[in-house]
Amino acid sequence: MKILFTGGGTAGHVNPALAVAGYIKSQQPQADIRFAGAEGAIEERLVKRAGYPLYTFPLAGLSRKLNWKGIRQNVDALSKAAKASRRAREILGEFQPDLVLGTGGYASYPAVQAAVRQGIRCAMLEVNAAPGMVVKRMSRKVDCVFTSFAETGPQLPGAKKVVLTGSPVRQEIVNARPDGLKQRLFGEEGGPMVVSFWGSVGALYMNQKMSECIKLCAQEKPFCLVHAAGASNYKWMPEYIAKMGVDLETARNIDLREYIFDMDKVLCEADLVICRAGASTLAEVCAAGKPSIIVPSPYVADNHQEKNARVLERYGAAVVITEAEATGKKIYDTACQLLQDPAKLQEMGAKARSLAKTDAVEQIYQGICQLLA
Repeated sequence: MKILFTGGGTAGHVNPALAVAGYIKSQQPQADIRFAGAEGAIEERLVKRAGYPLYTFPLAGLSRKLNWKGIRQNVDALSKAAKASRRAREILGEFQPDLVLGTGGYASYPAVQAAVRQGIRCAMLEVNAAPGMVVKRMSRKVDCVFTSFAETGPQLPGAKKVVLTGSPVRQEIVNARPDGLKQRLFGEEGGPMVVSFWGSVGALYMNQKMSECIKLCAQEKPFCLVHAAGASNYKWMPEYIAKMGVDLETARNIDLREYIFDMDKVLCEADLVICRAGASTLAEVCAAGKPSIIVPSPYVADNHQEKNARVLERYGAAVVITEAEATGKKIYDTACQLLQDPAKLQEMGAKARSLAKTDAVEQIYQGICQLLA
């Protein structure tokens, strides 16, 4: 079995692919699995860290602005798209996969389009309730679309085949067990541990607010905090927080990172999660059985993150704070309030786990086997 996974731009497109790839390897160790994605994007780090070969091609997003800067950006994007299309054809000719699986994002388009044109078996994975542009465009041409939400299918009229599987989660998160990470990270610092992140790319506005939360946490020390800022925000956050009067070198209950690569271990040890509401993020939080404070991003299509978050809220698994309502102090106060009620946290975590679909990777694997039969 030779499979090319393609997609990226954010961890929300890469991690589900890694989850499926890992499961396929567990079932068929001889399977030849490779990835294709954009140069300089998060997939370069995550895929290589997972040990899979990665092909890359140049890509850039389009601008909707019609000023001179926007026009230049679009000319550059179209030029790179042409190069990416040629590179995708070269990759398929070199690897000759049995199946191409697109996992969303603009980085999935060149290889999926080339595979369809060459008659190679092709599928796509959509983890969000509202399908992205590439999935919408290619759903009529690929052999199957695997979806995480029941409401996604009706939004793909004309699709050849839609299979509801749930969102795939890496098995290391499903199977993680406490191993004393909190003690190793924070030494003798006591109290519960909170993990927070605003997506793999990070969010400038929310990281500014989170800096206030970090300040309060460092000063009052009610809990230990692991926070992932994202690559661009990690460059300014330490200095920004220092100007607020906090020395991160001596704040022993704060662990500020660019990215959380050992998410399985951190999630397993965490008492509470503070995060956005991307589908793959929430799937991992639920699989880990963790209570959460969710601040949905309002800058997404059809406001789908808030819809995702409200599902957990209705089940009693999460507290939702809109970005308009969110301040560093409100996030901090909400976390403190929840952490003061361990029984409530345990109940929220159990309800989160009840929402997890831990067999999604198995269903996708079976769907792939049927396509290749």
